[in-house]
Amino acid sequence: MAMANPREPRRITRTIPAAQLIGLLLAFVLTAGAGGLITAGLVIPLASGLDTAVDTGVEVFEEVPAELVPGPLSEQSQIYASDGETRLATFYAQNRIVVPLDRVSENMQNAVVAIEDERFYTHGGVDPEGISRAALQNFGGGATQGASTLTQQYVKNVLIEEADREGDTFGVLEAREDSLTRKLREAKLAIAIEKEMSKDDILQGYLNIAQFGVSVYGVETASQHYFNKSASDLSIVEAATIAGITKAPSQFDPVQNPEDALIRRNLVIGKMWQLGYISTPERDEAMATTLESTLDVQPIEVGCDAAGGAAFFCDYVIKDIMANPEFGETRDDRYNLLYRGGLRIVTTLDVGMQAAAQETVTSAVPADDPSGLEAAITSVEPGTGEILAMAQNVPYDASSEPEPRHTSVNYSADYLHGNSRGFQVGSNYKPFVLAEWLRSGHQLNDVLSSGSVVLPQSSFSAGCEGSSLAGEPWSVRNAEAVASTRMTVLQATFQSVNTVYARMSQQLNLCDVRQSAYDVGYRPTQHASIDGGGPIEGEATARDIEVLPSMVLGTQSSSPLGMASAYATFASGGTYCKPIAILTVEDGDGAEIRVPEADCQQTVEPNVANTVAYAMTQVFNTGPVWGTAWGLGGGLDDGRPVAGKTGTTNGAYQSWFTGYTPNLSTSVWVGESEGNVEHFDITVNGTFYETLYGGDVAAPTWKTYMDQAVVGLPVVNFPAADPALVGRVPASPRPDPSDDEEETEEGGDTGDTDTGDTGATDPGSEGGDTGNGGGNGGGNGGNN
Repeated sequence: MAMANPREPRRITRTIPAAQLIGLLLAFVLTAGAGGLITAGLVIPLASGLDTAVDTGVEVFEEVPAELVPGPLSEQSQIYASDGETRLATFYAQNRIVVPLDRVSENMQNAVVAIEDERFYTHGGVDPEGISRAALQNFGGGATQGASTLTQQYVKNVLIEEADREGDTFGVLEAREDSLTRKLREAKLAIAIEKEMSKDDILQGYLNIAQFGVSVYGVETASQHYFNKSASDLSIVEAATIAGITKAPSQFDPVQNPEDALIRRNLVIGKMWQLGYISTPERDEAMATTLESTLDVQPIEVGCDAAGGAAFFCDYVIKDIMANPEFGETRDDRYNLLYRGGLRIVTTLDVGMQAAAQETVTSAVPADDPSGLEAAITSVEPGTGEILAMAQNVPYDASSEPEPRHTSVNYSADYLHGNSRGFQVGSNYKPFVLAEWLRSGHQLNDVLSSGSVVLPQSSFSAGCEGSSLAGEPWSVRNAEAVASTRMTVLQATFQSVNTVYARMSQQLNLCDVRQSAYDVGYRPTQHASIDGGGPIEGEATARDIEVLPSMVLGTQSSSPLGMASAYATFASGGTYCKPIAILTVEDGDGAEIRVPEADCQQTVEPNVANTVAYAMTQVFNTGPVWGTAWGLGGGLDDGRPVAGKTGTTNGAYQSWFTGYTPNLSTSVWVGESEGNVEHFDITVNGTFYETLYGGDVAAPTWKTYMDQAVVGLPVVNFPAADPALVGRVPASPRPDPSDDEEETEEGGDTGDTDTGDTGATDPGSEGGDTGNGGGNGGGNGGNN
């Protein structure tokens, strides 16, 4: 075997990767002071045998723009209660809070410069010394080193942010790829941006755009997350911890990987000392500080889940933003504004009332109650339309597969704001009929028969578009005996007598009843049956209100928010306000954005509204003639004036109590959202009910909540009723010929039956309202 000549030197052949070769060439050019050549476009003639990637990489400069104009950063938006201090929720595409450099501690600025780019203040965007060192190190086969300056890193993050904002997935990948082309592009743009921005502006931009942990962007967000303080207050140790994260946000996360984070933190502290940013004693003290002792980690929360008991209100706010053109022409525009615009949204929510509502509704009907019932409470302020509280007993869960007895459906809202189809309102509708009764020249003390009756469709008047007077005669009766066979409209109101209201409707034009209901503020959640029904996905109109005889007993669906807003019209003397959830919105620069308005208008005559309110105050009567809410002991504990109305549908499917003071209107609904389920012989929260009336659970829940909600509110009396609308008190009622048998008017055959919710004439009649009959020609009857 031939032996190698030991005196002959061995030839070593090394293949130079294109990236390393370009690094050497670029280092040479930059070191020679040819930065201008890069800006203008660099073409280097190379031997034909080199990798063609070299030519491609170098010539990329001709395609790179000579300037980069950073756009606005994606910034988190925050939603607050009406006090402007209680944060309800945060929304973001990137969890970031942008702050100016003067709100970042000098320790933080120094730490980033020390570990990321120690020659930041002396180079022009790229660092020739760093490139040369990294290229020689990489060429020599040692550990791979990078040479990106802080400016280049800023450029990289800007490119990623812009691509992400545009939804350009490939652009994001391209900006992140570890390639020669990307490095060259960043180098050219870094040189360009240094000519347009000051060092402080670049540092500020970097500190706001860089990632400092999983879902943590920007130094202010990082400071609040890891240390529960502003970036302006960061100490040496805290600043070094944050500065060390950005190299590898997951690996150096002090919560997830404390050992790696500690090593990295101490490296930053050492660099700060080497560069003279801190003294030796400061270094030693910082190194000796344990990582755990400095952390005060705050949870990263996004979405309405973070709002706890106010989650459904939060969800309402988000849907309101997404539906309103004030926040952008398209849904995409509104989405980007919410998730990237750094909005500060102050809502109408009253923290105290919300807490009381949530506690009350979950105590009255626990989420896991065997009855399977759902319940909701909603309050608005009369005269402003501001939503003050919105709560329900079933917890919020917006996931695709919610846990049992959890939901994302907001029972308080309409379909647009909560995906709810609403619920039949029963006798909560009667005050709207009463308003038209008074408008049309009738009086509270008018006397009508209260006996059961069969009313042919031809005995009613309508004639407007969307009306329906076809079908079987309407049979109406009261589920319980009433104290007299003839009574005043006033008594029929506070005792919720269906048969009287049916006869009232015969003397009215049902189209006018529809208009009065709309004027008061009644907003159905589903289209009228003549238009095919189905949920209303926009703003309801008067045409959406059913026009048929049984409408007067509340056969159509609405929402607790809709009913609270309508009753607030009576409370405010006839002024209807659209419900609003947002007070102010400011963008990331502090500029105000227009918000939806309540558009308060006088829609009902004050004397009519005040007279209806007077009639509704009698619902709380405890004797000698009892009202349907007699069980509330005459009203609220502090004795202030209150008005209200119970409501129970046929089959006791849904039960309501909506009531108000002059400065607060609240609606409580109890039922089942899945559909019409009868509630007879039912146990709710340990109490048995033969029939679930509005006076059984809804009314006591309303009182418990209102007793808390009105604390601190001024006691205000209702304006006096108009004597001309009240009328003279009649003589003692005379016997009615139909006392013991059903009366038939013009038409004979009995059809389906609407049972009345008659008022309680003594304390033995629990709740006072019933609704256990069938429907009528064109409707399915609701009462109480």
